[in-house]
Amino acid sequence: MNYFKELKVWQKAIELVTETYLKTQSFPKEEIYGLTSQIRRCAVSIPSNIAEGCGRKTDKDFSNFLGISLGSAFEFETQLIICKNLGHIIESDFKFLESEIQHIQNMIIKLQSTIDSK
Repeated sequence: MNYFKELKVWQKAIELVTETYLKTQSFPKEEIYGLTSQIRRCAVSIPSNIAEGCGRKTDKDFSNFLGISLGSAFEFETQLIICKNLGHIIESDFKFLESEIQHIQNMIIKLQSTIDSK
């Protein structure tokens, strides 16, 4: 069950975490304990829950953790929109991250559907 590093969705989510940390470095200092921290934590939560689910004994448990990961992905997208609306992120970075998170959401949904259909 320790194959999470081989999952494309986990790999994409790790890339998203890295990009999120890089893009949020320029956020206003007053956001360090607010939006910066929040968006980073939910980005980290996405691959973390995929990995934790892989370590569980049953497909049902894995599917549950994929659901948690998906929730974090939607939370990330919401916070990304807030960042854009506040002018903390430029349009090109927003479009790139939005595309990446939507791709990850779709990958999680497909993986969860595959797991649930077993």
